[in-house]
This record gives sequence, C-alpha cells and structure tokens, in this order.
Amino acid sequence: MRNEYVQAVLAVVRLVPPGSAVSYGDVAELLGSGGPRQIGSVMSHHGGGVPWWRVLKASGHVPEGHEAEALILYLEEGTALLGDFSSYLRTGEGRWRVDLAAARWAPTESDFDSIDAIAGQLERSLHRLSVADDGMIL
Repeated sequence: MRNEYVQAVLAVVRLVPPGSAVSYGDVAELLGSGGPRQIGSVMSHHGGGVPWWRVLKASGHVPEGHEAEALILYLEEGTALLGDFSSYLRTGEGRWRVDLAAARWAPTESDFDSIDAIAGQLERSLHRLSVADDGMIL
C-alpha cells in the first residue's frame, strides 16, 4: 500500500472527534478512494498512532482483540454504546458495540474543507505516481 494513501487515511482519522465514530467504509467514502478493506488494512498496520478506536466495522463492533481497551476509551469519551458493556467490564463476558447511528461523526464545513484538502493531495500524489509508473517524464 502506498505511503501517500496510508498518510491520507490517518489524516482523516485524526479529524474524528472524541465521542464520535466512523466505519471503515465511511473513511473510504470521505477520502474518495479505496474501500472498507483498504481502510481496515491501513488501520491494522499503521493506525496505532491515531484514535483507532473511532474507526469500526459497519456493525459498530471493534476489531477483535481490542474490545477491552476500546471500551475504556469509549466510556472516557462518552461514545454511545449498545449492549451489555457493564457486564463486560466486570467479567469480560457480554456483547456490546458502538451505537454507530448515534455516534457517527457528522463533519462540519471546516472538517469537510480539511477532508477535501487531504483527498485532493492524495489524488494528485496518486496521479503523479501513475504517470511516473507509465514511464512518462514529469
């Protein structure tokens, strides 16, 4: 995966505010590039330095193995949750997920300006790389 794409995904994720969440597909749609699997791959390999817990499966579930850490962060941030998270905290048992309908990030006009700048830079970078890959002189 190209570094330009990784950096663009991470830049969009950094914009998601505390208490909000997006799906992998939401990030791809905002960026105008890739799809949920590509976003998931970026987050899996490079997402440790950004608020990774704010990017979820479309079902609102956290990536497997990160439930306990993410739940604490959601509770600290006041993220809307569904299910038996209090039992999960006490015993490690119980199913819960983020209420993505309630917690889904609604970017402001300023956020969209930032997203457009990120997406535009990515598009220009990928275009330059595509032209260079075709053997043309830039």
